[in-house]
Amino acid sequence: MTAGWGIVSTGRHPDGKMAPAINAASGATLAAAVSRDLGRARSFAEKHGAPRAYDDLDAMLRDPAVSVVYVASPNALHAEQTIRAAQAGKHVLVEKPMALSADDAKRMIEACDRANVRLGVGFHLRAHEGHRRLRALVAEGALGDVAFAEANWGRGARGQESPPPRTGLQAWWDDPALIGAGAFMATGVHCADLLRYALADEAAEVSAVSDAAPGKPLEELLALTLRFRGGAIATVMTGRRTPDYERNDVVVYGTLGRAGVHASVDMNQAGALAVRTDALALDEPYPEDPIALYTRQVEAFGEAVESGGEPLATGEDGLRAVEITLAMIKSARDGRRVALG
Repeated sequence: MTAGWGIVSTGRHPDGKMAPAINAASGATLAAAVSRDLGRARSFAEKHGAPRAYDDLDAMLRDPAVSVVYVASPNALHAEQTIRAAQAGKHVLVEKPMALSADDAKRMIEACDRANVRLGVGFHLRAHEGHRRLRALVAEGALGDVAFAEANWGRGARGQESPPPRTGLQAWWDDPALIGAGAFMATGVHCADLLRYALADEAAEVSAVSDAAPGKPLEELLALTLRFRGGAIATVMTGRRTPDYERNDVVVYGTLGRAGVHASVDMNQAGALAVRTDALALDEPYPEDPIALYTRQVEAFGEAVESGGEPLATGEDGLRAVEITLAMIKSARDGRRVALG
């Protein structure tokens, strides 16, 4: 079956990644787009071949051709838009972070459960074959007992003490009320989710240091330590101030060896899986493809809708990421470790 997708927001990510991915995915078609600016919605729809454009979310939710809603609006709007979509009987794939508070994340999960619709969160790195292989290696014990893991996603431009302010449709990324946190919301939350995914474990404790300060609530550089319930310790480095630390990788170290994925900072799938144990030495490259991960994410969500199964990242996964984010903010602000429930 083919699912009709409606996109909420016409910003850079829907325009450059998700709309092309929906059009490329099997079992999916782009049915509609909605924006506060009808002209922008029409231009986006025409560019990507969607037959309808709206400037009112509820009008799009009444469209029978739309069965799945992709929410890519500013973070502070995710909860209410997801709940409205669920109440209209639409399945929802919401961008990360799913919400800015744990209570809102729980309301989103409950609304989708009540409406019997699927809820997924846009952690597209789970679609990377290297990350899936890494998770399998950990699960089958190929690395032994995991002691340490690290995930990093940093970049920058030489000569910049601070990244320039965003403009136009991206300006909301610099508004604390709309985004909730800084660099962690852009890339660090992916790192934290990827560690949970690779280790198949939950974080029990968070300790963070960032460059956020009074008068500068949004961090541009962050170092995070996570203690997992199974005993592993992990670190996250993320930010936009490190031009010579341009990395997007995750590595797991165990008693029998190590395995990691080193990928492009632009997340175009390019990169490689490297495994080093006494039993296995493997280097597996992955070709560059700007939308492959997003296409797989769309297809996996469509399969979850059709089968009643789980998407790549569930609402519960999104909730865990929100809890880690809030603990990060508290730890960096108060200068102490924060336990997770």
